[in-house]
Amino acid sequence: MKKFFAAIAATTMLTSMFAVTGAHAEGLIRISEQFGTIYLPLHVIRDQNLLEKHAKAVGLDSIEVEWAKISGGAAVNDAILSGAIDIAAAGIGPFLTLWDRTDGAVKIIGGLSNQPNYLITRNPEIKTLADFTTADKIALPAVGVSVQARILQIAAEQEFGVGNHNRLDNITVTLPHPDATNALLSGATEVNSHLSNTPFQERALQDEKIHRVFSSYDVLGGPVTPTYVYSTTEFREENPLTYKAFFEAFKEASAWIEANKKEAAETYIRVEQSSLEPEFVQSLLESPDSRYTLVPSASFKFADFLHRTGAISKKAESWKDYTFEDLHGEEGS
Repeated sequence: MKKFFAAIAATTMLTSMFAVTGAHAEGLIRISEQFGTIYLPLHVIRDQNLLEKHAKAVGLDSIEVEWAKISGGAAVNDAILSGAIDIAAAGIGPFLTLWDRTDGAVKIIGGLSNQPNYLITRNPEIKTLADFTTADKIALPAVGVSVQARILQIAAEQEFGVGNHNRLDNITVTLPHPDATNALLSGATEVNSHLSNTPFQERALQDEKIHRVFSSYDVLGGPVTPTYVYSTTEFREENPLTYKAFFEAFKEASAWIEANKKEAAETYIRVEQSSLEPEFVQSLLESPDSRYTLVPSASFKFADFLHRTGAISKKAESWKDYTFEDLHGEEGS
């Protein structure tokens, strides 16, 4: 049985829409997702009924699946803290904030994909971060905490020097990717820049007035897994069969995408009810910069940065400190 909740952007809406609950019996799982092709494994799980398939395989008679579209890592974290969801999907920045806040009681199940995030702008005067002024506004999913916010801080430190990582924070604004893209393309709002994700960044770059300032792959020195699926240690321990069904469904979905890019693009269009051309989405999935895998890439660079700059107090010695054991046989980072 599936249920789907509409997009939620504020904590007050979350508390009114979801009942705040504690632990619950096996066979119920509540999952959040956001916007972009990086969430495609979750779309595939839903579209192909993979949770139902793997629930039977692990011995569950039935499983009830609830889906929530929640924009912004801060709202996602509020949802999992309140017990409104069991499986969260958000950037490495919000995850590490919650891992620190709960003293390790929340851990990563797996990464969604290696994909770059572009900082794009319609201001022709901007070539580097040094060209931004207080007249510019950079949209991102959650000011200060989203993975895009942390990428911008890392890039700012590289541009302006240690201690200046938050130099551009005061010109960032919170907007979901679809809204930020519309604002950027329209030119009718104060937003003239966007630290985005796929497919929104590539769609915007089709407009000749938009150009790229940097890629997160340049900032981090190679492939990055920006967004993760995570849960509480309590949920995993108290619902081992439900957790196992989700993990196996997650693995199958990621492998299927890598092997079926055309069909995966069609799935994205169908599930998201997107107006994009399937061929365009397929080209993005076939990019050498895109790879669907649960294994984290460059997550520890974020953990080290956040601890070094005082954003989190808990120090990780390895990427394995904040991931569940299912991934520990992999070559992650």
